[in-house]
Amino acid sequence: MTEIWHNPRCSKSRTAKAALDEAGVAYTERRYLDDPPTAEELDAVLKRIGAEPWDVARLNEPVAKELGLKDMERDRARWIEVMVANPVLIQRPIVLTDDGGAVVARDEASVRKALDSA
Repeated sequence: MTEIWHNPRCSKSRTAKAALDEAGVAYTERRYLDDPPTAEELDAVLKRIGAEPWDVARLNEPVAKELGLKDMERDRARWIEVMVANPVLIQRPIVLTDDGGAVVARDEASVRKALDSA
């Protein structure tokens, strides 16, 4: 089943969720700030997206600045550990599709790609 990692306070996340609803896609909603992924889950999602953790990190978040994330060594396991401990650093929304794909659905084209795969 399709899954969306969602933050209801984020307009882009709400837009992606509304697009899934409008398309009639059955999905589960994971409020990842309340239910953070494990390191294994985040690693698997990153592989599905085809991205490294620094590719989907929210570097402008205050906690990212406090941690010096922009200057942190590009060690995949360490970045995943930091992002799991601070899920606000994970870009949103992420749509995991039935076909094993995943996209960070922050724009219309990405949402459309997710819908085509859902």
